[in-house]
Amino acid sequence: MNLHEYQARALLKAAGVPVPDGDVATTPAEVEAVARRIGGAVVVKAQVHAGGRGKAGGVKLVKTPEEAAAVAETILGMQIKGLTVQKVLVVPAAEIATEAYVGLILDRESQRPVFMVSPAGGIDIEEVAATTPDKIMRLPVDPRFGLLPHQAMALAFFLYRDIKQVRAAADIMQRLYRVFTENGASLAEINPLVTTPEGKVLALDAKVSIDDNELDRRPDLAALRDDSAEDPSEVEARNAGLTFIKLDGNVGCVVNGAGLAMATMDLVKYYGGEPANFLDIGGSSNPEKVVNALKIITADPSVRAILFNIFGGITRTDDVANGIKAALAEFPVQVPIVVRLTGTNETEAVQILKGIGMTALSDMDEAVSRVVALVKEAA
Repeated sequence: MNLHEYQARALLKAAGVPVPDGDVATTPAEVEAVARRIGGAVVVKAQVHAGGRGKAGGVKLVKTPEEAAAVAETILGMQIKGLTVQKVLVVPAAEIATEAYVGLILDRESQRPVFMVSPAGGIDIEEVAATTPDKIMRLPVDPRFGLLPHQAMALAFFLYRDIKQVRAAADIMQRLYRVFTENGASLAEINPLVTTPEGKVLALDAKVSIDDNELDRRPDLAALRDDSAEDPSEVEARNAGLTFIKLDGNVGCVVNGAGLAMATMDLVKYYGGEPANFLDIGGSSNPEKVVNALKIITADPSVRAILFNIFGGITRTDDVANGIKAALAEFPVQVPIVVRLTGTNETEAVQILKGIGMTALSDMDEAVSRVVALVKEAA
């Protein structure tokens, strides 16, 4: 679950990270009131779960409360990568001497958090890694001991030479690590971490992603989820108990089990296709899940064909077949469907599909190559 910038800033501020004043607003009048309270020049920043807000016109520097209200009129309601801006963050404009990047990410391969810091802040860390990898320092953190003081100092010395700034940055990293671990985050970053002309070290922007597995035991974090800022299809899937991630391809995939879903997408790519989604119906044998899965996939206009790849263990293939039958009776599907299923109650499933004029394949390669061919024919 991604947090908005204002929510991430609140977590950092509660942990003692120096964060400039600011407040969130939903109307131009509220923006003007916040700007008047702050005084001086302010920055109005769109709050959406999408990168490139500045390039899209969602971040503006203004000098007066009246200008802030006028800018808010433009930003509120605008679309950034398909998401509608419903909130903005108003913060004081800061005088910046230097910009750095500080981030923590969960590295699943080493099973530990990894710090990444760079003196080249204010831009995407991926761009720094691609163009100037020598400007990034990485440090895996042993979760048994946490970020030790000497490790924090080593990271800070990579960013600064002034000892006061080094100590300030090291303290911020210690606090960022606590935010990361105490909130079950998979990502926590400050970009940029800035120094002011007076030598202060401040966190100007923050990004935090919470592992979804943390939300069941942390209702306070779950309450921060903003469904309106997420892709509607992903929200619908989550509410239906499905694991769904929208992709950029045109082959819709309905699969049971994350491993099989990944293998299916790899095979679609191997045969020259592009998966339109990751959709895992899980181990449940509830036909309603299949109905919901087809509703979500067919709502994507880029989908040209749909592949069901079901390996029945806990999942009963006849329940999946009944779900397909129920979905086709409930609403028309305008694209071809290829079904591959094998396993529990396979014979019954084949008969159910035959009853609605469909066939089922048992070979995974054959099914994937067929669905990719159908997409190419429709192009």
